Amino acid sequence: MKKSTSNLFGSVVLILIALVFSCRNTPQQKLTAQEIVDKAIYKACGDSCGKAVVSFSFRGNRYKHTRNEGIYELDRITEDSVVTRDILSNNGFKRLINGKEIMVPDSLRQNYADAVNSVHYFVRIPYGLNANAVNKKLAGEAQINGKSYYEISVTFDEKGGGTDFHDKFIYWIEKNEFTVDYLAYSFDVNDGGIRFREAYNPRIIKGFRFVDYHNLKPKDKTTPLTDLDSLFSAGELVKVSDIEANNIEVELCTTC
Repeated sequence: MKKSTSNLFGSVVLILIALVFSCRNTPQQKLTAQEIVDKAIYKACGDSCGKAVVSFSFRGNRYKHTRNEGIYELDRITEDSVVTRDILSNNGFKRLINGKEIMVPDSLRQNYADAVNSVHYFVRIPYGLNANAVNKKLAGEAQINGKSYYEISVTFDEKGGGTDFHDKFIYWIEKNEFTVDYLAYSFDVNDGGIRFREAYNPRIIKGFRFVDYHNLKPKDKTTPLTDLDSLFSAGELVKVSDIEANNIEVELCTTC
């Protein structure tokens, strides 16, 4: 028995409506912490992240790092009565004064190396979050100043995590643009503490995104890192300093 044309049309309409509602009700695939970080790194420096020479000024010193697919050299140059150049590379740490290498006591070597690495690390955030010793976890989502963020928790393995491997970080990565707009971290040195940083002054230099930071802290240094975004929104954090990198230069590396 043949069905009427109107019945066929009605059946087709019902099927289409069912398909539309099915698509609407299908939950979107959630990104993993690794996928979110990968997108944030790509946003920050595209395909050139690990193959460039970047130099900048910070608090009166000149810094320069050269990266070539795993081979790196991080420099800090201080000029006063002499020129002191601290170099951290795959081969370890060394100090040059007026171009001549000097012996550095073991008790100071790691402190100097950590100081150099720390400045370069913060200037190049989020590059570095894919290092082997880094553990990433999607801790949740948050709303800050009307924007939606992924909340990425970061810890470090003891092996390869440096002397500060106990430090913990939270990165707030914007859900649409994948920019790191806020971060927080805890540290143990100098009696310990926690900080919250708000990125500002974003600029793109030869495809590399750089920001400066307002550096803030809570009144209670035992405050959980995951509470700092709420305290920031409520205006309950105390400003400590501004973290600014100046005179930034980028050379895309073809012959590093």
